[in-house]
Amino acid sequence: MSKRGDAATRGWGDTAISRNRATVNASQVRKRGLPPLKLRYAQLPISLSWLIIFFSLAFFFFFSYTSSAQQIGEPTRQHGVSLPRGVYAIRNAHIVTVSGPDIDNGTIIIRDGKIEAVGATINAPAGAQTIDASGLWVYPGMIDAGTSMGLTEVGQGASGTVDTTEVGDLNPNAKAIIAINPHSAHIAVTRVDGVTSAVSLPLGGLISGQAAIINLVGTSPQEMSVVSNAALVINYPRAGGGGGGGGFFTPEQPPNLTEAIAQANRQLDQIRKMLRDAEAYGRAQDAYANDKTLPRADQNVLLETLVPYVRGERAVIFRADRETDIRSAIKFAEELKLKPIILGGDDAGKIASFLKSKNVPVILTGILDLPSSEDDFYDALYENASKLHQTGARFCISSGDSGANVRNLPFYAGMAAAFGLPKAEALKAVTLYPAEIMNVADRLGSIETGKMANIVITDGDLLEARTHVRRLFIDGRDVPLTSRHTDLNDAFKNRR
Repeated sequence: MSKRGDAATRGWGDTAISRNRATVNASQVRKRGLPPLKLRYAQLPISLSWLIIFFSLAFFFFFSYTSSAQQIGEPTRQHGVSLPRGVYAIRNAHIVTVSGPDIDNGTIIIRDGKIEAVGATINAPAGAQTIDASGLWVYPGMIDAGTSMGLTEVGQGASGTVDTTEVGDLNPNAKAIIAINPHSAHIAVTRVDGVTSAVSLPLGGLISGQAAIINLVGTSPQEMSVVSNAALVINYPRAGGGGGGGGFFTPEQPPNLTEAIAQANRQLDQIRKMLRDAEAYGRAQDAYANDKTLPRADQNVLLETLVPYVRGERAVIFRADRETDIRSAIKFAEELKLKPIILGGDDAGKIASFLKSKNVPVILTGILDLPSSEDDFYDALYENASKLHQTGARFCISSGDSGANVRNLPFYAGMAAAFGLPKAEALKAVTLYPAEIMNVADRLGSIETGKMANIVITDGDLLEARTHVRRLFIDGRDVPLTSRHTDLNDAFKNRR
């Protein structure tokens, strides 16, 4: 048998490739198709073998380099974490305490993550690192109370994560703090603009889960956590489908209004039933704790999670924008004795007196949006905060963004200030007021002795677009002002 026939009988896996060309049995190609060919480098010319090795190495190093170049500022590398809490003395600064009068040429002492002292006649303790803030301003870190910070990632480039929503409609046991990615690129980008804390809320369904209050520094969700179960999030059903708000010039009525209302009522009954069951579950557990002879209710993680909320011990955040939805949500909360907070509140200014009378706070998220109704003035949402302030209703300002644009929070407050909200109130709306609404004003929101040292040092007004952050402290840690944005700028600023 010829060499060619002998090669064919050995099977395609053993087919040899000659130096000049591969010889293939035509009948086998027709019957079996052309299989993958195996190159035997020993049979190739020496020059060709070295050429293949050279190009393989070149290919490897090229993609290693481009990969590292693309990873500059990548989400998996967070800056300024695991820094020790030191002792710092910020001197000669203009201190905006927010909760009290400003202090000229003041001093702030930071120790063990807290503000140890603040005033005009404070002496720096021995061993403290002194920071001369002459000509600079010192503010408390801003707080955004309506985000999904850490639950979403940059969608382009390296694979990101989106972990905002659980399967199903009723997920009260879902905790945002579990899913937060401390290495998200959004975190560093946000904090270098002066936002030091955020409320991260889950999305989707009717009962989305539990929101968490986090500091924007840390190597783990637990290290970032300020309050891990700060509030329950409910997407209040609306006649039009789902919860939350509308859009620019959204039609007020759906095509089939009757069916839409019926669907919203069915969804509301689902929420009501679960909350009622949780209330009964809590009473049964209490009864068993007081009398062990009684039968013990089977453990239910969904209902057990809801017990503090149905007892009014923790807040319940209702996503609602339209006037009818806001009124209905408050009525629903009164029926079940909940502690409501309205998130969104595009029409809140229209019912400011009602909100004041009910003492229900609003987290405004649409300050920079256009009106949802074609009958509204162009500045209806710009003036929303001002209208609430004039009636004495409680509110704060949020970007309402999942992550990428939370850094623009000072511009939301600045826009509200440009349309009637006093400047001091605009600053409180992104510092002290969100802390009060989320029940953490004893730790965050202002520069006071004993509070967490979340401090921003700037060269001007915090709400001005031209202002630069010069120094940043979160939880008493001196955080470097670096982020994905600064990394990319440094990488390509000298490019010609």
